[in-house]
Amino acid sequence: MGSAHTMTSPAAPPSDTGGSGRSVTIGQAADASGVSAKLIRYYESIGLVPAAVRTESGYRMYAAAGVQTLRFIKRARTLGFSVEQIRHLLALWHNRSRASAEVRTLALKHVAELEEKIHALHEMVETLRGLADHCHNDKHPECPILSELERPERPGASMTRAGPAAVPGLPVTGAVGQHPSGRTGRALGLNKAAGVVTASPHS
Repeated sequence: MGSAHTMTSPAAPPSDTGGSGRSVTIGQAADASGVSAKLIRYYESIGLVPAAVRTESGYRMYAAAGVQTLRFIKRARTLGFSVEQIRHLLALWHNRSRASAEVRTLALKHVAELEEKIHALHEMVETLRGLADHCHNDKHPECPILSELERPERPGASMTRAGPAAVPGLPVTGAVGQHPSGRTGRALGLNKAAGVVTASPHS
């Protein structure tokens, strides 16, 4: 006989910090959640966590459920979500009639943003590596890195997408960059396709 299958609803946010429903001080909330007291006050000020209740002596007291919210926020921040994205995620987390598809859409949009940032960072790394590879690395003042930084930027252009004159005095090559000292360094494609300094497949 096959076993019966029961449908279970998604777990609701835990109501305490670890088995008790008592309120906690801001220091205890910080210890339990891993979020600093300063950040807790900030999150409270912008409405991400419920406002603390003040005791007669002026101490901030947080409901235990708020500590779990702080853990949620900390995890979301670790994954790179912005404050407004976290606000949206919190609303979905507490919404018992939410659609999981909406959560997935939000997550995938964030993935696309992260991939765009990774691409931009990769371009920065390759540009700086190319400039460093073409530095004389001696006692003379000429420096392609400083020359690049002082170059006026064209409207609509970025440092990683500069024109052919982005690095004055450096050779523009298709595959291999010759170090100014004569040493053949890392194979580079300087100013290739709109001026991006990129590593060749043979580097």
